[in-house]
Amino acid sequence: MSRILLLAWIRRIESSKQGRHIQLIGIGGTIGTALFVQIGSALTKGGPGSLFLAFTIWSTFILAINNCLSEMVTWIPIASPFVRFADRFVDPALGFCAGINFFVFEAMLIPFEVVAFNLVLQFWTDKIPIAAVITIVLVCYALLNLFAVGWYGESEFWLAVGKVVLAVGLMSFTFITMIGGNPLRDTYGFRNWDPSKVAGAPFAENIKTGSLGRFLGFLTCLIQASFTIAGPDYVSMTAGEAELPRRTLPRAFNSVFYRLTTFFVLGSLCIGIVVPYSDPDLLKALSDARPGAGSSPYVIAMARMQIPVLPHIVNALILTSIFSAGNSYVYCASRTCFGLALQGKMPKIFTRCTSNGVPIYSVTLTLAISLLAFLQVSNNAAVVLQWFVNLVTASQLLNYAIISFTYLKFYYGMQAQGIPREHLPHRSFWQPFCGCTTRSRARLLWRSWVGWTVFLPGNWDVPTFLFSYAMLGVAPVLFVFWKVFRRTTWQLAEDITFFVKEREQVDLYEDTYVADAPSSFFAKIGDFIFS
Repeated sequence: MSRILLLAWIRRIESSKQGRHIQLIGIGGTIGTALFVQIGSALTKGGPGSLFLAFTIWSTFILAINNCLSEMVTWIPIASPFVRFADRFVDPALGFCAGINFFVFEAMLIPFEVVAFNLVLQFWTDKIPIAAVITIVLVCYALLNLFAVGWYGESEFWLAVGKVVLAVGLMSFTFITMIGGNPLRDTYGFRNWDPSKVAGAPFAENIKTGSLGRFLGFLTCLIQASFTIAGPDYVSMTAGEAELPRRTLPRAFNSVFYRLTTFFVLGSLCIGIVVPYSDPDLLKALSDARPGAGSSPYVIAMARMQIPVLPHIVNALILTSIFSAGNSYVYCASRTCFGLALQGKMPKIFTRCTSNGVPIYSVTLTLAISLLAFLQVSNNAAVVLQWFVNLVTASQLLNYAIISFTYLKFYYGMQAQGIPREHLPHRSFWQPFCGCTTRSRARLLWRSWVGWTVFLPGNWDVPTFLFSYAMLGVAPVLFVFWKVFRRTTWQLAEDITFFVKEREQVDLYEDTYVADAPSSFFAKIGDFIFS
């Protein structure tokens, strides 16, 4: 058994993740800044109709990714699954490319959250220097990841519960207030979708006029959706530590998709209901970060309805979720770096750990990348946020393209070797159609649409171009470098090995597994709700 699989087994024995942890990691890991704050930027450019349509369409893409990952991960639940699947089913060079890309993806989310933290903080005051806020947040992340990492698992679970409660609460707020449950007794319903009440609604024009402008508005919303909606990849990362993975993971994959769709599709609908896309406070909050206005559409709507206290509570909860998300990304990015180093895909120095098991140099590298948040000191917060959105979206789409291509190799490899699909612990539907369409859509959106405004006349901007298309140039270089450096072999369908020894270990583990009783009252409640 490889060293990294052995480490995963040790971690499973020490602190295995139950169904409630896995489901909340997939949901809570993606609910945060993008849903509560950044989504308002897309609303102003596409309108409520385009926003809702884009999020609905992108959910079908997540369904396809969900189907691809669920089959492979339940076949062999291992640590860093889609990186190691690319190694084994395609080419170790693609695994190297996937691993570095995922590390960049996780690491770049940290400065995004830090910039967003400062933006949301502006609701109360702009007297605190931006550099001071960034420094304090990064120092807190360093302390938490170096000295308090033992609290991470259970604390993140309950913080994820808090995010879910906040998301449900905001959707309930939308429904109650739209039917008149607000201090103004204003039954506004779908007024912000009505073109007679809000000019240009529900499909707003962006940059150009007419049908082209409305399409460009929809395109902006689709890019926002591709950045915002995720989940299956987060669930797959828990595979190496899941209790009874072949029973737990299928349920987790299925439930995460439906719950994410509920949160994000309904969330995008609610955003377009509570505030008009042309709201001046929303436009100014996103561009100027004015104190008192708030940067979340929900906070702006509450203030407009003259609801006391609640805007402060919601803004504080959003601020907490942003901080939690950033801390989570520090943990995930540093452990990704650590795992890559164990596999020889990063310098050996990143395998060194402190006495309590913290990969000190991996954490240091991750926090060093987070210093990009200081770009906000000399640039507008909204601009810097968009830079990170573009970079993270490009990395995420590349990750999805690699996953879908790896799945196709997995699918046709099983066919070539006569392995019936009935042997799979979990069989998804619409295969291999999901794998084919996912790869095509991810490549098209990544290559053509992310950062597309930079190519319009008079819009050329070097930072925007680099943040949008850097990975497009870096990914092939990574692949070629590793293939030449390690002289890797492209796997033919009939030569693929399907983790036979590792599968035997999983079978032995599940056959001899004895479940522990929940250790606390709250754990019992969590198991009851999410089992």
